[in-house]
Amino acid sequence: MSLTGVTTHVLDLAGGGAVGGLTVRLDHRAGGGADWRPLASAVTDDDGRVREWRDAGDDLLPGQYRLTFQTGPFFAERDVDAFYPEVAVVFLVADAGERHHVPLLLGPFGYTTYRGT
Repeated sequence: MSLTGVTTHVLDLAGGGAVGGLTVRLDHRAGGGADWRPLASAVTDDDGRVREWRDAGDDLLPGQYRLTFQTGPFFAERDVDAFYPEVAVVFLVADAGERHHVPLLLGPFGYTTYRGT
């Protein structure tokens, strides 16, 4: 399956809406090593979603992946003090044929994530 099998959705818990314009990077850790390899990046749409990845040339393979959300600029543009300048979510792809949706619920001083559908 292509990298389109990985999607995300960012919601602002404090503001109660979608987070559009947030840069997200997708990385892969091959073979359980320490090094991450960048695969693609995207910017969330007006609905706070990444449905497709720029420069997504690789297929999704089993292994560890990381989504890194650049949250600092989002809060800085709104003049909101925030604790996390970025949020990195590491997840495991066991079956590359399945869809992997990783939402981020974001606040200035906390966040949560889960495997969505």
